[in-house]
Amino acid sequence: MMAAMEPPGITRHRRPFLAPLWVTLLALLIAAGVVYTVYRGAATTIVVLASSGEKAPGTIDDPPISAEGEGRALRLTQMFAPGGAGRLDALYVSSERRAQQTAAPLAELLHLTPTVYDVKDAPAVATALLHGHGGGAVLVVGSAAALQQFLRQLAGPAGAGVTAAEPDLLYIVSVPSFGRARVLQLKY
Repeated sequence: MMAAMEPPGITRHRRPFLAPLWVTLLALLIAAGVVYTVYRGAATTIVVLASSGEKAPGTIDDPPISAEGEGRALRLTQMFAPGGAGRLDALYVSSERRAQQTAAPLAELLHLTPTVYDVKDAPAVATALLHGHGGGAVLVVGSAAALQQFLRQLAGPAGAGVTAAEPDLLYIVSVPSFGRARVLQLKY
């Protein structure tokens, strides 16, 4: 006689399939990692544009700065001196004598070697400046024409309407990694 088959002693309980939950959790972790990386990589570059000091009266092609220009150069030095308004990572100066004389006291105080640029290369220098000093603070000293080119290149439409004619104006251009640049105009 045949004995009736008995069910096995161990029965398997089926576990719920958890793969959708694990895949969702993994996707959320990856997304959080990407957001964190982008957030850490986002930086704002600050570019301060200062006009070179006023010309000394004369008829030479590249005149030195006047006494008023020397006073303005000293005020600029006081603004960016250690313990002052902020730390500069780089100093850019046009090849004009007045611009170099305006930046000389600050360069000496901060022990920075200024990068000299030609006025006609200002747009290319502005682009290179953003790539080379991303997230830093840079001071650019130049003529009104050079500063206008920098403003157009750095701030786009926001800088196109700003005129860089007065020698006692500072333009602070805040260029974020994402978003639009902002221009702040100050008298010093």
